[in-house]
Amino acid sequence: MLESLNLKKEAFGLDVSDLSLKIAKLRKGGSHLKLDSFGSMNIDPGLIKQGEITDEKRVAEIIKASLKNVYGKKIKTKYVIAALPEEKAFLQVIRMPKLSKEELGSAIAYEAENYIPMPINDVYLDSRILPAMRNCKTEGQEVLLAAIPRKVADGYLSCLKKAGLEPIAFEIESQAISRALIKNDNANEPIAMLDLGESRTIFIVFYGNSIRFTASIPISGYLFRKIVAQDLGVDMDKAETLITRYGIRERMKIKIQNETDPSPETKLVKGEIFQALIPALVDLVQQIKKYMDFYQTHSCQDAPANETKKISKIILCGGGANLKGIDGLLSLELRTPVEIGNPWVNIMGEKDIPDISSEKSLKYATVLGLAIRTLEEK
Repeated sequence: MLESLNLKKEAFGLDVSDLSLKIAKLRKGGSHLKLDSFGSMNIDPGLIKQGEITDEKRVAEIIKASLKNVYGKKIKTKYVIAALPEEKAFLQVIRMPKLSKEELGSAIAYEAENYIPMPINDVYLDSRILPAMRNCKTEGQEVLLAAIPRKVADGYLSCLKKAGLEPIAFEIESQAISRALIKNDNANEPIAMLDLGESRTIFIVFYGNSIRFTASIPISGYLFRKIVAQDLGVDMDKAETLITRYGIRERMKIKIQNETDPSPETKLVKGEIFQALIPALVDLVQQIKKYMDFYQTHSCQDAPANETKKISKIILCGGGANLKGIDGLLSLELRTPVEIGNPWVNIMGEKDIPDISSEKSLKYATVLGLAIRTLEEK
């Protein structure tokens, strides 16, 4: 959304969130894409609050510094496709009568007022007509509405310009995540994605070749690390190491205490990580169940029973997905297959090895989705 007229310039992807930013630049290489540049940098707490930039000058300085410290090739272009915060955005699939392109444009703007919980003049509005869902016999056509407050989007635009960049498009996070994780941008059955990010979790349902539903959950990978750090009396870096190495798998295997390694670290984490995270995990599961139920009871009612309603699997990404054992726990509690996502599924061949570790790759899903878009219309 909020695009300029030309997407054919060489550009890179930029994902700026409350506590960190990530950069990725791709190029076409044979039948696949290649990673040219990537990098990340922490953002001091308070500079961005709940997706809204509060100190444009300081954030612009961090962006400029991060561009000078990327891995791989130096980024020379000023053109960028950037993410807009999911928690400030509004996405909704609505049903409209079949109209001409001209009639539909004005009708969508009028109809959007019934769905968007703020004055229509205060938001940037974008829309896309969705292909008909298989076996859905309801008349009319479906349209995906995307809206974000002008104040929020204008803040990102101003900040990027202060950093010397020229945005050629902005995109809501869930759109970029879907492009990174859904192979060939198509799903024959409803698939949910869960981005366990630094400041919150994004819940997304994708079906056909479009997002069908999104929600923001105030539980994050940062919260997991903070809880473990406080409960075990370690710093945040150590907490991340413990989460990645041990996680909550002892809840399902109850075998950590039987490992041959007698080191103090092994003794320290016997079940303690899981116990510390129980309240946050229970909250996360309950909220996911709520949104799964909502989607499954509001999807196309005229399709055969269970054909378009039931979510077939859940794909995890984001730093919180590195909590070892979370896929098994969520699968058990949600009674739905859960798998760790592959942000390279639309970039590299099966035998290619990315320059970023699998753990870090999960944190780069959004920005890799943005980077893919920079090449889509060339």
